[in-house]
Parts: sequence; C-alpha cells; structure tokens
Amino acid sequence: MIDLDSLDRRLLDAVQQDNRLTTAELGERVGLSATACQRRLKRLRDAGVIEADIAVVSPKAVGRPVSMLVLVTLERERADIVDRFKASIRATREVMIGLYVTGDADFVLYVTASDMEDYERFTRRFFYENPDIKGFKTMVVMDRVKASFALPIDP
Repeated sequence: MIDLDSLDRRLLDAVQQDNRLTTAELGERVGLSATACQRRLKRLRDAGVIEADIAVVSPKAVGRPVSMLVLVTLERERADIVDRFKASIRATREVMIGLYVTGDADFVLYVTASDMEDYERFTRRFFYENPDIKGFKTMVVMDRVKASFALPIDP
C-alpha cells in the first residue's frame, strides 16, 4: 500500500462521487493541475488503491429486477473447498457480490435474476449440483435502498 496524502484522499473522494469528471474538473475540486491529477490517478490505479472504474446500472433497466442475499454453508471448511467455491463465485455472472464471512454462514452472496424461475434455475446449477455445499438460505430483496461502493474517506 502507498501513503495517501490529503490531496490523494480528496481526489479519491471526488472520483468515487463521479468518475466521469475530467482531470481539469478534478483539479479544480482538489486544488491540483489537470496533469498532476492525471499522474496521481495513474499512481493510485497502478498501486491498486483504485480497483475499478465502474458504472452502477439499474437492474430493472437490463431485465434483472429480482435480487437476493444468499447465505451459503459449506460441507467442510477446508482450504481447497473454500478456494474452489471462491473460484466458482468469480466465474458466475449472476453473483454480483461474494463475501467470505464469519458466523453462521461461510459466504454471503448478492445474486440477481430476471424472475424467480430464473433464480430457481440458478440454484439448481450453482448450489444443488455442488457437493461442497451443505445448504443455503435465500432472502429476497424487496427494495434496493442504496447501491454504492463509495468508501468514506477522511481528509
């Protein structure tokens, strides 16, 4: 990791709010030239501080209005099983977010589907056909109140 100064932090806060701002607009917000902003952004991306530049897309607009939180319990918590399940999460497009957690479940997944029949097909393929999964519990999302990856950044 790299040390972040106050300009880096302000720059990160600004791009989290709107990553379409030009480097000139960012410079005005944080007190740097466009060139200095561009150099800092490159350094932050190269160092892995900025992991991705993404757009938050409306699930309804693309035909995936049904979302679920799924608690997954593995048969055994061995390194090879955990690693295999992590790989399957990464390779599955319906899984938007996959978290390896402590507590009653081993993983929490955020999954989208076009409808409940689509989700049922997903569960058969992803959960029932996987012998490493002991069980799963689904919570259907009734309303997406907030969708953000913006981290609170102290100046």
